[in-house]
This record gives sequence, structure tokens and C-alpha cells, in this order.
Amino acid sequence: MKVVAVNGSARKGGNTAQLIEAAFVPLRKAGIECELIELAAKDVRGCTVCRKCFELKDLACHGRKDYLNEIMPKIWEADAIILGSPTYFADVTPEIKAFMDRVGYVSIANGGLLVRKPAAAVVAVRRGGGIHTFDSLNHWFGIAQMITVGSTYWNLGYGREKGEVQEDAEALRNMANLGENMAWLLGKLAE
Repeated sequence: MKVVAVNGSARKGGNTAQLIEAAFVPLRKAGIECELIELAAKDVRGCTVCRKCFELKDLACHGRKDYLNEIMPKIWEADAIILGSPTYFADVTPEIKAFMDRVGYVSIANGGLLVRKPAAAVVAVRRGGGIHTFDSLNHWFGIAQMITVGSTYWNLGYGREKGEVQEDAEALRNMANLGENMAWLLGKLAE
């Protein structure tokens, strides 16, 4: 089994990545392969609504030639998905939004490639607006017909400067619980 996480942060290895890595610990302990894809410094642009994905039905986006096309096969092959985003003006980053729009569109065009895949949102926030970011990610899981995995609290970690989330003990416990819950669900789905 494999979990693929996509980090929409502009900072590679920043707070969002660190929260995702904390969720990976129990997943790896359960023998589940984990891969973190970081969108930082990558060419990632929004959907052009060309609808070629509906016309060609070949699991690919044809409106853009960028990094998202490279990673889409990993999303289709994954058993579960984690999407991470820092909070930008109370919402997701443009990069993760581009991912959501284009991957969502290609999924629907090809018969629902994400349907019933477990998914979880992870959010880094300096202070406020994180719940809306969390909701944006979870709304995407809903329209993609994914199974949303939760934790003991919302999957948020507080910190602005790189590494500050390591001081948020509650967030780290929540990430560990999130990883445990996802591992449990993946195990049940595999039975």
C-alpha cells in the first residue's frame, strides 16, 4: 500500500511538510509506503478548462504542460492521498488549488479515479484562517467522493517560521493520530 502526500507550500521542507512527515510516522510503522511530493519551486498552473481530458479520457491533463502532468500517475496509483497547504489569506495556496482543479477534473473525466480513496487534509497556519483552508481541502475530497480521514482535532499546526510547528505538541499528536487512523482504514479496506 502507498500514501502519496502533496504539499502545496512555497517552502520546501517547511511547516506543512513537517506536519505531513509527522503523519507518515505511524503509516510507515504499519508498513505503508509514503511519498511526499512538494510543489515548491515547481511549474504548477491552473486549469484552462479545455476539456481535452473529457475528450481523450487518457488520465492526463492537456491544457498545461507542467509539473502536475508528471505527478498525476502517482496520484492514480496511490491507495490514499494527503493534501497539505499552509494558510494564505484564509485559504489554500494557488499551487494546491491548481492541483485540486486539474486532478479533480481529470479524475471525473476518466470515470472517478479518486472515488473511495482515503484522503486527509493537513494545514499549517500562523494564527487564523486555518479552518477555512482545512474546509477547502475537505470540500474537494467530498466532491471527488473520497473517504475523509480525521484525527482527534482538526489537522492544523501552528507556526510561521520554518520548524515552529515542532513546538506545537498538540498538532504533532493529532498528526500521529491521523496517520494511525489512515493506516487502520487502509488495513480495513485491504481485508
